[in-house]
Amino acid sequence: MKIVKRSLTAVLVLLALVAGLVFVLKDKITLGAEAYLYGYPLVMMETTRVHSAKYTGPENQLRLVRQFPNAQFKDVVRPNVDTLYTTAFISMKEGPWVFEMPANDKRYELMPFMDAWTNVFASPGSRTSGNQGATYLLAGPQWQGTVPKDMTLLKSPTDMVWLIGRTQTNGTADFATVHELQNRLRLTKWDPNSGTASVGSDSKKLAISAWQASTEPALPPVAQMKAMSTPEFFNRLMQLMVSNPPAPEDAAFLARLAQLEIRAGQAVALQWHSHLSFALGRWIAYQRVMKALNNKAIDGSWSVPPLNLGRYGTDYNTRAAVAMVGLGANLPEDAIYPNTALDHEGKPLNGQHRYRMHFASTALPPVKAFWSITAYGADEFLIDNSIQRFALGDRDPLVFNADGSLDIWIQATPPDPKEAHANWLPVQKGAPFLLNARLYWPEDRALNGPWKMPVVERLN
Repeated sequence: MKIVKRSLTAVLVLLALVAGLVFVLKDKITLGAEAYLYGYPLVMMETTRVHSAKYTGPENQLRLVRQFPNAQFKDVVRPNVDTLYTTAFISMKEGPWVFEMPANDKRYELMPFMDAWTNVFASPGSRTSGNQGATYLLAGPQWQGTVPKDMTLLKSPTDMVWLIGRTQTNGTADFATVHELQNRLRLTKWDPNSGTASVGSDSKKLAISAWQASTEPALPPVAQMKAMSTPEFFNRLMQLMVSNPPAPEDAAFLARLAQLEIRAGQAVALQWHSHLSFALGRWIAYQRVMKALNNKAIDGSWSVPPLNLGRYGTDYNTRAAVAMVGLGANLPEDAIYPNTALDHEGKPLNGQHRYRMHFASTALPPVKAFWSITAYGADEFLIDNSIQRFALGDRDPLVFNADGSLDIWIQATPPDPKEAHANWLPVQKGAPFLLNARLYWPEDRALNGPWKMPVVERLN
């Protein structure tokens, strides 16, 4: 009898120990998931910076994208055919820098600067600066000095900065005009002695046909992130946080990490159970983000990204999700991106059917700049078609109805009557597709009001 009691006691003790271990691991798994989502944008930015330097061009120089992507372009998902890009990774350790935007009353332009955590800390351009032009002093978190009277200070909270500028481009015939506007932008080393841009130090400009200048095969940054081991991820994160410090509001989360001896600037040595927990938490976090991104409205309405894009605060989940699928998102005031893969009945869009989008005369996309609708295949790249038309928008010669309303025809074959061809957005016959609208400088009723994109009506 005593032996039975002892055995039972041992079993109960073992069960209690297992339950305690599960509880501890559960907490660490949760922390691992949170830590992965918290740090993903910073590590992704660094991975993108290194990748860009290898395949596009060096840091601290403007890269001028000179043409639109086509259906063969596979470097970036959901590329736009609305703007030509001017980009640069800029090191504040080598700054400050002078960024000059000459007066421009020809085209809408937007030159957002992102910090290493993917927050937009400055967004000079037509919306914020008008068309008179301006000169900016771009400085890092440690810089202290006097800003010249003819400059506006843009102070980055991190040493790593990414400029992802966009200039409105009205079709391929507009390239020459936009190239001229791009050529006038300048990124220059600042001379602290004279308080001006260094004479003769205009940053070199690299003109490229698309985002990736090299023809050498490359593993995209998002794939590199997925292949990165858990210890490597957290070690990179802790080192990057030294020169790219977290925001003050991150203190509570960092205190939780510190309980596991994970601190900025220190090598991360996870014990076996912490390593296992963080690896599992990382996997769970990634799966949850992917599931959330794939959840679509079942009523055929359009999905609209949250309005905290570009200024995430402590919304680490949204910040990580955007970094995974749309690194470099604008502030909503500059652009919003409604998208859908469903028709008015909630069924998947497919090129075997014909569709119509009907805008009432008073319900066209409300913007102060311009708008467009782009069709993408299931792989999220542009759809090849006989007329090489990938998007339609208000800069195209659209044909309006007699009452001022507008119909967009989305189908694989040309619509009837022939007059409707101007409003035809081609897709591939029998293949699934999705639609992505872009509203540049949206009005308040698009951001906070009742306006919504019309449903996509299936006609057959």
